[in-house]
Amino acid sequence: MPVPPQVQKVLDDVDKQLHEPSTVTNVLATVEQKTGVKRLHLVLGVVGLQALYLIFGHSAQLVCNFMGFVYPAYMSIKAIESSNKEDDTQWLTYWVIFAILSVVEFFSVQIVAVFPVYWLFKSIFLLYLYLPSFLGAAKLYHRFVKPVAARHSGSIDAKIGNFADRVNSAAGKLANEVRDHME
Repeated sequence: MPVPPQVQKVLDDVDKQLHEPSTVTNVLATVEQKTGVKRLHLVLGVVGLQALYLIFGHSAQLVCNFMGFVYPAYMSIKAIESSNKEDDTQWLTYWVIFAILSVVEFFSVQIVAVFPVYWLFKSIFLLYLYLPSFLGAAKLYHRFVKPVAARHSGSIDAKIGNFADRVNSAAGKLANEVRDHME
């Protein structure tokens, strides 16, 4: 059965990445050489096992959130340290979408009860958000978040300013009361 062209492109991109010099690809090259199994097939096997664990595993939520946090956090640190502004924008955009997803996910207990493969789909979605071949976070941001933020930024800024004024006023009153009691 032939592989659809979109899937073949992803497989080719992954295989290309698996042949670029790095610590991980060096380990994969050694395993490939000793077992005779192509490194792409090794990675696909690990991905398949990971997918099964995300469906049936006891700590699937932890593993999924680990996937959505550790690599992006590491890449964000690298972006902060680089002089390139584009990678900063990419990772800030990812974290905005990740934060929105985290708020929506407050209802995950109910979602998982009805949709048991939720953690697998969330993991795939997180990969879509941050992998360079997709950059889904930027697509979602420009399609959904940016228009909403632009439309409501004036009222949001005013409410934040109003809230900040209230907090400053309350803090001032509290400081005065503490001073009065101390005297």
